[in-house]
Amino acid sequence: MFGEPRLGFLVSSGNMDSMVNHYTVNKKRRHSDAYTPGGVAGKRPDHATVVYCNLIRKKYKKTPIIIGGIEASLRRLAHYDYWSNKMKRSILMDSGADLLMYGMGELATVEMADALNAGIEVKDLTFLKGTVYKTKSIDHVYDGILLPSWEEVSENKESYAKSFFTQYQNTDFVTAKPLIEDYGGKGYVVQNPPQRPLNMQEFDDVCELPYENTYHPSYQKAGGVPAISEIRFSLTSNRGCCGGCSFCAITFHQGRIVQARSQESLLREAKAMTKDPDFKGYIHDVGGATADFRGPACKKQMTKGACPNKQCMWPEICKNMKVDHSDLVSLLRKLRALPGVKKVFIRSGIRFDYLMADPDDTFLRELCKYHVSGQLRVAPEHVTDHVLALMGKPKAKVYQDFVKKFQKVNKELGMNQYVVPYLISSHPGSRLEDAVALAESIRDMGYMPEQVQDFYPTPSTMATVMYYTGLDPRTMKKVTVISNPHEKALQRALLQYRKPENYDLVKEALLRVKREDLIGFGEKCLIPPRKMKSNHKTKGGNKKRNRR
Repeated sequence: MFGEPRLGFLVSSGNMDSMVNHYTVNKKRRHSDAYTPGGVAGKRPDHATVVYCNLIRKKYKKTPIIIGGIEASLRRLAHYDYWSNKMKRSILMDSGADLLMYGMGELATVEMADALNAGIEVKDLTFLKGTVYKTKSIDHVYDGILLPSWEEVSENKESYAKSFFTQYQNTDFVTAKPLIEDYGGKGYVVQNPPQRPLNMQEFDDVCELPYENTYHPSYQKAGGVPAISEIRFSLTSNRGCCGGCSFCAITFHQGRIVQARSQESLLREAKAMTKDPDFKGYIHDVGGATADFRGPACKKQMTKGACPNKQCMWPEICKNMKVDHSDLVSLLRKLRALPGVKKVFIRSGIRFDYLMADPDDTFLRELCKYHVSGQLRVAPEHVTDHVLALMGKPKAKVYQDFVKKFQKVNKELGMNQYVVPYLISSHPGSRLEDAVALAESIRDMGYMPEQVQDFYPTPSTMATVMYYTGLDPRTMKKVTVISNPHEKALQRALLQYRKPENYDLVKEALLRVKREDLIGFGEKCLIPPRKMKSNHKTKGGNKKRNRR
């Protein structure tokens, strides 16, 4: 049992929402947890933030409890919870916490701690940006927006879609207004506007604090924390994202304005890495939400904010967007030149539409020559334009043109490298016909994905609201939603149509949409007319796939 802290308890559930951490998209328990010593699953409770706070409150009735982190941030107002398939109240209401800090939280944490240290009671901390609080009266809230009440959003899906879009339009530090949710006799939840983005010096300072850069020594006996292997020799060069993909919560948590670390800070961290006895010469990644962003999308964002009614990169890249890879090229050249560094990889992923908008091919050429190891992973996600529009992704032709350009540059360099796409099945708006089109695209590129991501409705994304309400919050138009497990299995199977175990599902899907032309032995066919016997290895009993 902890002793009572001087200022208050700061509670987080960890690096992931606890429900995403515990369950697959099919709501089955995961068998491992990369953030736990030894990768053991089940060491944290479901809805961990709520559980932790309630346990603290049982012991300490009046001590301030402040919650933060990804779980609290994305559940700060009323939200749809996929795992219970119902609306949930603001996590402030269920946790019993006094204050919630959303977003990355560095500035809010310091201001909160200073206020508590000065003797201000936690109930009076209603003025801090980047926080959410409970109150019995809203008379003090200036220029706030009254969202649909908890009663309305819990009973009416259209009201929730409208509420979410209002929230989505109020995530900028310049233009956002206070948002108010009415919980009837239990009072109100008020979200203050977000904190400003960190400037470069502040971002450098945060990243260069004297962290241990590894897990606690007591975890070594259990085998350590598996997740450390992904980040131990990686560099975080930016945060925030102006991409605005519907299925992603980064803009809701980190914001739309990209913040970048200085080259000098990144080089200092890289030099320190080379002195680690376990460093083998390979920097595994340089990036963040997107690897090739190195600053705000345009000049006006830092004074006038991100446009509340427009996206920087969708449906097309804004004419005011600064498209320039020169700073990143310079950084990567300096990292490659460091003594002890053999190779610098880029694994965070790049925005191929941003790259295609750059008239200077230097970054693409150096990316292919120095920073790819045979395969470059990018995220087109789909191939039909109406699904891509709902995803907030560029049209299919942009990706097709990028692949051609990537292949051309590799040919000129005498290199044999490939683009490997990330794809999502059953995203809101994706009909069975669209999944077939995606399967045909996979056939034509000659690549069979080993893993396919079913759309996962996680808290506070535009696509999750589409999934729950059947409406696009941006237009309030109806959206096709696939929630039936069998229907989802059909779409998923089409993306891996060569797997023998998927044959029946693929055939059912093709017959349903009257695409018998894709059943047969022709070059364009996805499956043969009947199941083919799998060949077996005599050793080990492993099946060998029968490929045409």
